[in-house]
Order: sequence, then C-alpha cells, then structure tokens
Amino acid sequence: MSVPGPVTITRVGANFEREPLVRPFGFKGGYQSEIWQTATLLEGASGRRGIGLCTQGVLWSDARVFAAHSESGGNALMYAVTEWAAQRLKGVRFTDPMVLLEELRHEVHAHARVLTGQRDLRETFTLNALVGVDLAVWLLYAAERGITAFDDLIPAAYRPALAARHRRVASIPLMAYAVPIDEIRGAVDQGYFFLKVKLGQPGSQEEMLVKDMARISAIHAAIGGARTPHTADGRLPYYFDANGRYERKETLLRLLDHARSIGAFDQIALVEEPFPEELEVDVTDVPVRLAADESAHTDADALRRIQMGYRAIALKPIAKTLSMSLRIAQLAHERGVPCFCADLTVSPRLVEWNKNVAARLAPFPGLGGLGLLETNGHQNYQNWEAMRAHHSAPDASWARTRAGVFELDDSYYAASGGVFASDAHHAGLFPPA
Repeated sequence: MSVPGPVTITRVGANFEREPLVRPFGFKGGYQSEIWQTATLLEGASGRRGIGLCTQGVLWSDARVFAAHSESGGNALMYAVTEWAAQRLKGVRFTDPMVLLEELRHEVHAHARVLTGQRDLRETFTLNALVGVDLAVWLLYAAERGITAFDDLIPAAYRPALAARHRRVASIPLMAYAVPIDEIRGAVDQGYFFLKVKLGQPGSQEEMLVKDMARISAIHAAIGGARTPHTADGRLPYYFDANGRYERKETLLRLLDHARSIGAFDQIALVEEPFPEELEVDVTDVPVRLAADESAHTDADALRRIQMGYRAIALKPIAKTLSMSLRIAQLAHERGVPCFCADLTVSPRLVEWNKNVAARLAPFPGLGGLGLLETNGHQNYQNWEAMRAHHSAPDASWARTRAGVFELDDSYYAASGGVFASDAHHAGLFPPA
C-alpha cells in the first residue's frame, strides 16, 4: 500500500471579525464586552483549502495580558500571534497535523512571550491563538486525503478516548456574575439541568468569598428544588467555576462548608479550576470533584493535575487546539479520569467541533450515559442568530438544544456536525489570490 505524500502549504491568510456581547461578561475578576472571531486560511499546492476558526479568549487564557492593555489591544495581540503562526506555515510540508502543531507551538509561544511582554506567558494564550491555525491544518489535511468524517480524522492512537457514541449530550449554559437569578430560573424552566456558575467574584479574598456564598445561596434558593430525569437522585447538579481565584485551599473549604450549611453541597458535581495554577497543592482531601481547565495547558500539565488529585479534565478543542485536546483526552482516558467539553463562548461552527469530541467521550459519572458540552454563545452574543446562519445545517435537529440536551441521531454522526462543510461567509474572508 502506498503512503500518501506530504501536504504542501502554498498560501496562508488570516482575518478577524468583532462580535459584541449582550452584556459585559464577568469572570476572573474582570469583564469583557466583545469577542474577536478569527479565521485562518491554509491552501495546498492542489488548490484545496482549509479554513480554521477561532474564538479569542484573552481574559480566560492570560488575565495579565487582558489587564495590561485595552480590551481591543489584548485581542490585537492574540490575533497578531495567529497571523505570525500562519505566516510561519507558508511553504511547509507535513504528513501529520499533530506533529506539525507540536513543532510549531514552541516557536510560536516564544514569539508570543516577546510580543506580549510576558516572559512567563501562560501557554494557554498561545494555544488559544493557534486554534484556527490547527483546525485549518486538519481541514486541509482532510481535503487532501479525501476525509469527510470526524471518526476517520482522528489518529488511531487517540481513538480509545473517543470511542463512545452518545445519543444525548447535556447542553450546559453559563451563569456569569451578572446573570440575574430570574434568567437562571428561566433556563431551568426551559429544561437546562446542568448549570455552570462563575464564582471568584471581584475583590479581596474575603470579599470574594462573601459574594460567592451569597451567589450560591441565591441560586440554590431559586432552583435547588427543581427536578430532572437525567440524574440518579433527580436533583440538578451544580458546576462551579472559579477560574483560579481561590488563593488558598482553606478558603475553598469554607465555601464548601457554606454550601453544606444551606443544603447545596450534595448537588455539587464539579468545581472547576478553583486555584491559581502556580498553587501546586494536593487536593485529594477536597470533598468534591475538582476539574482542571486552563491550568491543564498541555498533556504534561494535565498529568501533573491528575497526580495532585484532580478528578476531571475540562477539554477545550476550541480553545487549546484539537491536537492538544486529543493528547489530553487519551492521557486522561488511560488513567480513568473523566473528561467533558467546556466552552469559550465560541461561534456556532466551533460548537460543532466541541460537540464532536463531547459526543465521543466516555459518559460522565452520575449522568446515566450522557456526555457533557458547555455552550453559552446563545446567552452572550448580540448577533447569535446571525452567526448561526454560517452553520452548515442551522436547522438540523442536532444543531439546537432541546430541553437541555442535544439529540444526536444517525444524521448527526453522518454529517460530523457539518464541520467539513465550507460556508460562503468565511470563504468570503479570503478571496481567490
């Protein structure tokens, strides 16, 4: 059997659009008002193209960069990293997208450190900037190899971690600092049952703790008695995300004691990224499942978190690249650590990349055979429905949440969520040369 020859990248390009938010989006003690959507073009010698999309998360990926610049300035820096990375690929020949990312990311990260002025820039910033570049590589590779199905795209070594085929994936909305209690109650009334709540509010550690206790109390009073058919005990699971704001384990334990005192403790399914990543502390004595997110930049970082006692990993193919997420998923799978897919308030087309992974991960414990997928763009973008028009199948039954879940039938798996289909809008960002 002949081995396909390498793919040669002959043309590159990058572009971006700015999408305003419904309200300032608060987390990590800060607020953002818009999100930049970038696109990367890679074209092969054959004329085939790959266009990879990316939603930028400067505040999420390195809050210091966000704080050191205007909001637009921070976004411009991340976009400049994407542009630089794309230009580095012109003329490159490759046979394996994952090897290409591994070779590229170190060079790009060194450049990003200089560009941002952060000598210890968090690697997640660079990976976020590389999401569209990585997806463009995968899509060009697929076009050159005649691959039209997500399952066929995944290298054999990483398929054990993506062996499930869920018929239902829980759709997780995000409740940021400014989301009113009435909206949270309304989401539950619509059928959403697994809620992600942002903690770690602005202020000193004591001020933060007081605010977070009050937030949990208000939420539990509003929805604590709601019922769902998707959990063993019929109660709603709570998913708290502190984005590294808790500087000491003792402070988190005080929060959990408060949750216990109001009767909310037993409903806590996850606490994500409670501590700053530099706080490398054993967490095996924390009485809830802790999940690593932005601290698990790479597979090596994820292994370190697992060794510290973290019992779940939030995968972000749409924020840390598909290539790196495959590495992390397989590592976690081999160690029996469950994974789920978290959002970065991404565009509708990127939701489908995340969904392809979430639909294939092992069922999350306690949810009776469901996968987990956070998606909150519908809550936060002013122009969400207009953005959905760029989806290849916006009216497909699997493209919208229904009663808190995505229903994934055979047509979904046959289409791979539409990720291989081109769309006129994003193709139009790159007119023929």
